[in-house]
Amino acid sequence: QVQLAESGGDSVQSGGSLKLSCVVSGLPFGDYCLGWFRQVPGQEREGVAAIDSDGKTLYSNSVQHRFVISLDNARNTLYLQMNNLRPEDTAMYYCGSSLPPVTLRYPDYGYWGRGIQVTVSS
Repeated sequence: QVQLAESGGDSVQSGGSLKLSCVVSGLPFGDYCLGWFRQVPGQEREGVAAIDSDGKTLYSNSVQHRFVISLDNARNTLYLQMNNLRPEDTAMYYCGSSLPPVTLRYPDYGYWGRGIQVTVSS
């Protein structure tokens, strides 16, 4: 069973940066897709960035050129570097696992971490 645990959430000023981490265990060897999603109360969970076992990445339009997803296989850790943060980036952030090809579709993901809060103030 895949297990995921996020860390790194915080409160930052608009324009600031933050790096989220997600420790992953139980992934199928060489055959996975990992993603970051976010959710605000009353709204659907939104795909932010994803990476698959071939190294292909996918970003939502709202974070393209500001966020970078990466994976450290040696540490079994998924990262999300968030730059030039905006108040509208405020949300609970979740990491999840799926299968290739790379996807940001919520129904494609079967396992989730508990989520962490990111708050961006203006």
